[in-house]
Amino acid sequence: MADVEEKHEVSREPGEDAESLKKSQPGRTRTVRFVLLALLVVAVVAAIPISAYYSARESTDDAQVDGDIVPISARITGTVVEILVRDNEAVKAGQPLVRLDPADYQVSLAQAQAALASAMANTLETGVNVPLTNINTRTLVTTSSSQTIEAQAAVASAQQGVDTARARLNSANSDLAGKQADLVKAQKDLVRLKELVDKDEISKQDYDAAVAAEQSGAADVESAKADAVAAQHQLDQAISDVAQAKAKLATATATQRQSEELRPKQQAVSEARHKQAEAQVKQSQANLDQAKLNMDYTLIKAPVDGVVSRRTAQIGLQVSPGQQVMALVPLENIWITANFKETQLKKMRVGQKVEFEVDTYGSSRKYRGH
Repeated sequence: MADVEEKHEVSREPGEDAESLKKSQPGRTRTVRFVLLALLVVAVVAAIPISAYYSARESTDDAQVDGDIVPISARITGTVVEILVRDNEAVKAGQPLVRLDPADYQVSLAQAQAALASAMANTLETGVNVPLTNINTRTLVTTSSSQTIEAQAAVASAQQGVDTARARLNSANSDLAGKQADLVKAQKDLVRLKELVDKDEISKQDYDAAVAAEQSGAADVESAKADAVAAQHQLDQAISDVAQAKAKLATATATQRQSEELRPKQQAVSEARHKQAEAQVKQSQANLDQAKLNMDYTLIKAPVDGVVSRRTAQIGLQVSPGQQVMALVPLENIWITANFKETQLKKMRVGQKVEFEVDTYGSSRKYRGH
């Protein structure tokens, strides 16, 4: 059996509804007030930590990420033949970035190597010449000294020859005088005996003997004259030999003095040439080192780890020393540059913690710093 609920519609008068609404109004007002009060309390409770949070913090959206920018520039003049990186590419320190045409620097390197080899050969030669010059100059001094001694001996010998020739001349002149005296006596005897033989007071034989004696005396005088002339010639020759010996002695003495004076100078010149050759070797070595550096500079490398930026290098570009071809941004040393108002700075201190967001990654990703 089903229960049937009967609904009866009751009709009310208009005055009756208004009276009923007035009776229920005070309850609703109290409820609304209670809700508003509760919301106010919640708002105050929520505002306390929010106020405490923001009262100790300052914020700004006028900020940017900054970092060191390492300019990459050429150290030599050259033409770009190869670019080995792209913009925004991460590179490591020492990684090749740009290659310049090395042809001219290869030629310079070969020339520097040849110049160094030539300078080293010249140094070897001058190094050998130093002791040789010392030996040669010593030998020259010794030889000139020996020649001086020989010339002095020759002068002494020639002087002795003059003395001998003068003594011989004196002897020859004395003998000539004696022979002449004997001849005069023989001639007088012959005249006297001629008178006697004419008177037949002496024999013809004695007269002939006197004639022979006179003729022998004349021959002896002529012989003595010849000896005197020869002795005089020998003396003249000896005197000439002395003059020549003295001239040779003067030459030998001058040569010895000159060799003694020139020896240290020649040694100094030889040593100076060797030092000059050694300096040339150092200069050539420096030129070679520079040529090697220039060859290394044809390959521009990254000095630090970083990201490639501002690349201006292009194939065929003629670069000069100091001309920038790109830049590197090292990522291990970056910072935030934030701009605050002066009124925001009064409570900021070094070392305070910082929280920031980067627009690139959105507000969902936060970073911390100090």
